[in-house]
Amino acid sequence: QVQLVESGGGLVQAGGSLRLSCAASGRTFSMYAMGWFRQAPGKEREFVAAITGSGGSTYYADSVKGRFTISRDNAKNTVYLHMNKMKPEDTAVYYCAADRYLFPTNWVPGYWGQGTQVTVSS
Repeated sequence: QVQLVESGGGLVQAGGSLRLSCAASGRTFSMYAMGWFRQAPGKEREFVAAITGSGGSTYYADSVKGRFTISRDNAKNTVYLHMNKMKPEDTAVYYCAADRYLFPTNWVPGYWGQGTQVTVSS
């Protein structure tokens, strides 16, 4: 069982930066792939970024490539999402997710956090 708690959401102006954190419970954090998803009002939840357990491979949605960076610190059981050059369309609830297995497409993780609101003003 993995419990995930996000933090770091808030309000930022367009062009600004924000860093989300997700703290995970358990002693096998490095065995889990971690990811971030987001859901904007009236839209379906969408994949944002993912990282393998070792941190050796990362994956990004086309909409955030070059602007967002996912990273992890296995010693702290924490995964991060560094968001730069933010746009109003990045406004959404951001969810941290985890699973033992990672699929580059159509990934549906088994564990989810409660979400954190990110709002980008124009």
